[in-house]
Amino acid sequence: MNFKTVAFERSFGISSQLTESTLPEVAFAGRSNVGKSSLLNKLFNRKGLAKVSSTPGKTATINFFSTDDARFVDLPGYGYARVSKTEHERWAELIEGYFNQERNFALVCSLIDIRHPASALDENMVRFLQDARLPHLIVLTKGDKLSQQKCGQQRSALRKQLSIGDDIPMVITSSLKGSGIDDLRREIARFVEDGPRNL
Repeated sequence: MNFKTVAFERSFGISSQLTESTLPEVAFAGRSNVGKSSLLNKLFNRKGLAKVSSTPGKTATINFFSTDDARFVDLPGYGYARVSKTEHERWAELIEGYFNQERNFALVCSLIDIRHPASALDENMVRFLQDARLPHLIVLTKGDKLSQQKCGQQRSALRKQLSIGDDIPMVITSSLKGSGIDDLRREIARFVEDGPRNL
């Protein structure tokens, strides 16, 4: 799978605007401060592809990026408190609306900050992916902030907290140092090659 041909496609503010799903889709979901945009930029080695902001909760749209093989879907970050109730509802509608459509779901990457226990919202997202039987993996971000030993301990603790078996991949990454990015690329390619499925 070629990660060098990526291009920004479109942004959508409400789920009814979403265009037809014509390629396998790899979606990224996580809290608003989990480092989703930085991870996407590192994944494609393109610094300005996904906009990185010092203000959490800046991604208020669903952003689509395309390669020759798949579409990459940047979902709005959830859990940021400093926005209005109306904005929270719109973000929720975007995320739920995306998953409620008939789309070619190849993989959902659920991002969690390795430094902390999973939040209730993280737990809800993982439970939803499990219940919906969507192909998914857990991406643990900010691995450079902890020692290798502590990363291993946190991964084990998060597997237990989220009730995840060994069949669900869990990749420790660092957007700053690039560690784990090649592992993540390999997992994404494997899921895309296995073929998408409709929810």
